[in-house]
Amino acid sequence: MIKIAPSILASDYLNLAAEIRRAEDSGADWLHVDIMDGVFVPNITFGPGLVQAIRSITKCFIDVHLMIVNPEKHIKAFSDAGADNITIHAEAVDSLSLTAETIRALGKTAGVSINPGTPVEKIAGYLDKFELVLLMSVNPGFGGQDFMVSTIDKVKELKKRILASGSKTLIEVDGGINEKNAAALREAGADVLVAGSAVFKSSNMAQTIIRLKT
Repeated sequence: MIKIAPSILASDYLNLAAEIRRAEDSGADWLHVDIMDGVFVPNITFGPGLVQAIRSITKCFIDVHLMIVNPEKHIKAFSDAGADNITIHAEAVDSLSLTAETIRALGKTAGVSINPGTPVEKIAGYLDKFELVLLMSVNPGFGGQDFMVSTIDKVKELKKRILASGSKTLIEVDGGINEKNAAALREAGADVLVAGSAVFKSSNMAQTIIRLKT
């Protein structure tokens, strides 16, 4: 079954511990943590300290998404903080293979993300290096944006390449995901859906997560 990864970017920061426990109790599979540096993307969010704090209160799989320049310099810090998966952007590194090896050498799964304007071809030759590919369905940098419908075709294309390559790479999608587009993404081949506002702003988080999954 598809996994749901609530993005804490949309949570109530003043009550973050309670929000995390609420997400866990409601059936969240992963917790998604967006790291933004104000350079690669215009916004600034969190650092390793927050990941360490989250790790101290949850056993949930922590999915760290580095939307930063020079991510190679910070991979170890986020690994030490307790991340389970570390995703970097293909647009932000010189060597995808070397970066994947760096993450895996720390005992973490490695992810690679591409922006809406970046074609699947850019990462197609590296599917055996990464445990997941994160397709951005909005322009990265801010939460609450509308989902780009063209992402569905991108998921289908990537799924075909994964099946043809024989890899077990997961497809994760992030940005504007809600109950209206989740079914199409599941059918297209997505394995993990990152949902922020749809989950944390929901009046019944458990029911929302169930509907996103099924």
